[in-house]
Amino acid sequence: MARHKDLDLGSLNRKDQILDAAATLFANNGFYKTTTAMVAAEVGVTQPYVFHFFKTKEELYLAVLERAVGRLIEAFRAVEAPPEKLIERMGKAFNVLMETHRDEILLCMHSFATPEPDVRTYVRGKFETIHGFVSRRFESAGIPNPDLQATLFIGCGMVISMGEVLELPQLKMLDPDERD
Repeated sequence: MARHKDLDLGSLNRKDQILDAAATLFANNGFYKTTTAMVAAEVGVTQPYVFHFFKTKEELYLAVLERAVGRLIEAFRAVEAPPEKLIERMGKAFNVLMETHRDEILLCMHSFATPEPDVRTYVRGKFETIHGFVSRRFESAGIPNPDLQATLFIGCGMVISMGEVLELPQLKMLDPDERD
């Protein structure tokens, strides 16, 4: 029985490896240029093994996005700060994710550009979820104009991720104190 549990843990670990490899490949090559064969080769498994977990490339892509969105929301949920520091600390939580899960977060922030209709619909829903969560956090903290502030917050995240992709550090420094 313990052996069966070990196999299950190995499969879960392999699934995470597939998601990690897919995040990197999708972030670097885009949706269309990334193949499941490339993902399989990166992990050291066969392409049918990837299809064991994800029936299509699109399903794999959406799973990577789902994990990234989950990380964003959990990072923002975990921030504890007084109202006057909440936006700043949530921004720092985003920056930490950019350092620790760069490819996933970049993919998430740029996924709206994928023209596949099902992907676009999915991404729209996820951005609505993130915006709604951030707006409610800001509203609960008593931050004025929480919807607008959530929009600006997400916009800053997009600028930061664009700076990361374009290797323009000046786009990543939104805090005036960092520029000096």
